[in-house]
Amino acid sequence: MSCPRCGFQHNCICEYEPALQCSAHFVLLTHPRELNKDTNTGKLMLNSLPHCRVDVWKRTEPPAQLIEQLRDPRYHAYLVFPSDNEHPSVSLASTSKDAIPLFIILDATWQEAKKMVRKSPWLSALPRLALTPQQASNYALRRNQQDGNLCTCEVGISLLDALQLADEATQLQHYFDAFIATFHADKSGHSKTR
Repeated sequence: MSCPRCGFQHNCICEYEPALQCSAHFVLLTHPRELNKDTNTGKLMLNSLPHCRVDVWKRTEPPAQLIEQLRDPRYHAYLVFPSDNEHPSVSLASTSKDAIPLFIILDATWQEAKKMVRKSPWLSALPRLALTPQQASNYALRRNQQDGNLCTCEVGISLLDALQLADEATQLQHYFDAFIATFHADKSGHSKTR
């Protein structure tokens, strides 16, 4: 029987789950195909960040709770997505000290994420925060990964670093590392030696 929290059957990693302190809010705007994938790392953020939730993306129906947050002046929203000529990147420094950062992370494959932005005018209107990874991705659980792209949890780690929350970023990195190190052993039915 799988652990209801981490999803692993033979190698529970819940002992590595941190309880992070962060006032920023994170919305994982998740493509429906991503919801039940065991390779999805967004659940690591959901388990450890106090203000993190999943909203399911629908092409014709934006999530009501997120739209409400976007209208709320207490939040400064960012779409975490690469910039382009039409949508230049903004910096975190543009957030007023009183505003709560609201990071919208597209939880999907890169191909799906591009379609989500293209088919959602309300998303393309948001300021874009483009991340510059300090290191290559350690995520190799899916085929056809492109160089320079990060998985969902790695985006979360980079955002914590950008918020100057180095300790929280390190704790989430350790949790992610435990997930990656355990994944194949667990899926093949073996207990991982520690």
